[in-house]
Amino acid sequence: MTRNLFVLGTAMTDMSRRDRTPEQMALEVVDGALGEAGVGPDDLSLVVVGNAGGGRLSDQGSIRGQAWLRKSPLGDVPIVNVDNSCAGGTSALHLGGLSALAEDRPVLVVGVEKMWTGDRHATLEAIEAGLPADYRADMHARLAERGNPAGSILMGLNAAWAEQFMAERGATIEQIAAAAVKARRHGSMNPLAQCQSTVTSEEVLGSPQVAGVLTRQMCSSFTDGAAAVVVGTGHPGSVPLARIVGSVARSGCGNLDYHDRLTETARAAYEAFGLGPQDFDMVELHDATSAEELFALESLEIFGPGEAGPATLAGDTAVGGRGITVNPSGGLVARGHPLGATGIAQVVELVTHLAGRAGHRQVEGARLGLAVNTGGVVDGDAGYVGMTAVAGVR
Repeated sequence: MTRNLFVLGTAMTDMSRRDRTPEQMALEVVDGALGEAGVGPDDLSLVVVGNAGGGRLSDQGSIRGQAWLRKSPLGDVPIVNVDNSCAGGTSALHLGGLSALAEDRPVLVVGVEKMWTGDRHATLEAIEAGLPADYRADMHARLAERGNPAGSILMGLNAAWAEQFMAERGATIEQIAAAAVKARRHGSMNPLAQCQSTVTSEEVLGSPQVAGVLTRQMCSSFTDGAAAVVVGTGHPGSVPLARIVGSVARSGCGNLDYHDRLTETARAAYEAFGLGPQDFDMVELHDATSAEELFALESLEIFGPGEAGPATLAGDTAVGGRGITVNPSGGLVARGHPLGATGIAQVVELVTHLAGRAGHRQVEGARLGLAVNTGGVVDGDAGYVGMTAVAGVR
């Protein structure tokens, strides 16, 4: 990069609500992010909107950004839509950052998702659209043979990964439960989180089974929410909140295992950033389940094999712990997982800490954060992995 890329403004909705339309949520975060950045529509070169389920769940199969933002003051600013399953947010941010650097003008990046419709089957179908159709059908058949009480391919896959992780890395069910307890405690300190109550390990383990060893309180839920950031090389009157060190993306094609793809992407990202996993003070990662949090931490080489579980059980990864803080927002399990908005919400959380305004969950002395967002599964591989490094400017 020949110029620095900054986060100039952020906004996020309350993810505990289910009463709002995609349009209402999108308008709220656009207004908030532009207002904080001190940027007007005439200053923008582009708007990038991430969403996954609008076609199935909101009767808006295309031009989603144009439809949901037509009552905004954006006027004729060009809008590009990104549908990349659970990684729509980080994909939109990757493209928005490239555009902001190329045009040397601010870009507005928005993620929005409406998942609560009253039709659970339709929401599961929208989520599972993040798998190739033939692979999706095959996985349904395989999981039905094994028993998959959740009826969800993604939870079935996560259950298999959890069992693999326990068998290969020696992780225990108590360590997985500890990750869920930590997530809920962090969520209880986040006024915008979907789940804002604490739980005990016994409550986590005693909650209903979802699939395999996974219980309800170890898993992310359907979430309605939106998030937005304004990125740019600078703007008169704007005070940068944080600096984007870099963004790295990979798409899997089935030639690697999902977690090997995480490792491959992480190594490429660390090289591109000129940083190592030990340099980060906090990480917002894609914990679709609490078992996946531990597996991802080791796949990203933030912890060595067999180390993530014990560190989590000891409290080292919690706010105020001895090590890297993992998902101070509460992560997907507690903050929530509004598919197309998740990657942006992760960056909003990191910026909140880097700007020193996270309140009771503040990671003290935070200077460098990492966001890791994945989307889709292609023949056992990750459909997309996006990693974004964000540094403080204070």
